[in-house]
Amino acid sequence: MANAYKAVLKGNCLEWLEAPPTNLDSDQPVTITITLADDASPLIHPATRGEKMADALEKLAALNAVPDIADPVEWQHETRRERILPGRNT
Repeated sequence: MANAYKAVLKGNCLEWLEAPPTNLDSDQPVTITITLADDASPLIHPATRGEKMADALEKLAALNAVPDIADPVEWQHETRRERILPGRNT
């Protein structure tokens, strides 16, 4: 049975998304079969994912997407006070 590993193909190079196979000799060629994922759209590099999230949140803030929250910091403190923490009764 063949093993499956996730990687991104960039030109002629594979960039592993998970731990690469440990039983491969880098000096020996190996036969592989590539199956393109259904959503073979360009990937967002993990280094820029945070920046894109921050941009999206800034746009939401500019739109006043949650108008009933007057003070976001106070809302966050209240939300954290109300939740029950694991292993605690109160």
